[in-house]
Amino acid sequence: MTFDITDDRLSPARPASSRERRVRKTLFAAAIASVLLAGCASPYHPQGWEATSSPPPVAATGKSGSKPGKKESARRDASVKRKAADTRASASPMGRPRRGEATYYASYFEGRPTASGEPYDSQAMTAAHKTLPFGTKVKVTALDSGETAVVRINDRGPFVDGRIIDLSRKAAEQLGMVHEGAAEVQLQVLGQ
Repeated sequence: MTFDITDDRLSPARPASSRERRVRKTLFAAAIASVLLAGCASPYHPQGWEATSSPPPVAATGKSGSKPGKKESARRDASVKRKAADTRASASPMGRPRRGEATYYASYFEGRPTASGEPYDSQAMTAAHKTLPFGTKVKVTALDSGETAVVRINDRGPFVDGRIIDLSRKAAEQLGMVHEGAAEVQLQVLGQ
């Protein structure tokens, strides 16, 4: 028999009720979930758009508190410079053309808010892209006809494998892809 000390007297400990056991399990599960979710609290940066404000990595030295040798210091400096150049190259989307399938928005989306907050306008030259920053100008070239259109990114998507951009109706008309609904295109980022 177990005893519980309450109010300076000994009394037999009562077993926990099923409600108390459920509350304890719920609190325990909530505590575990909050600990696990705390590890997910880092900021999200789409691939190729890494934050450049973080400090460069520091190479570990053999002894704590000792200064690195000339060779180790030169290697670390070269590594930091190389990583900074790689980051600048990946953060600058201009140049390298990308190919894939383009589609256009259905009339259902007219007036609905886009990811940037502005309402979708089928007569505007806008588009959705998965990672390019809002406001980026992109030249879209239809590969079969050679027609081009310059659009501004104001939404996120498309979220279908193989598709690289969703266009407004006006941009799709300019490329001549309204009847087919989709077209193979080449994208070239012009800037903001």
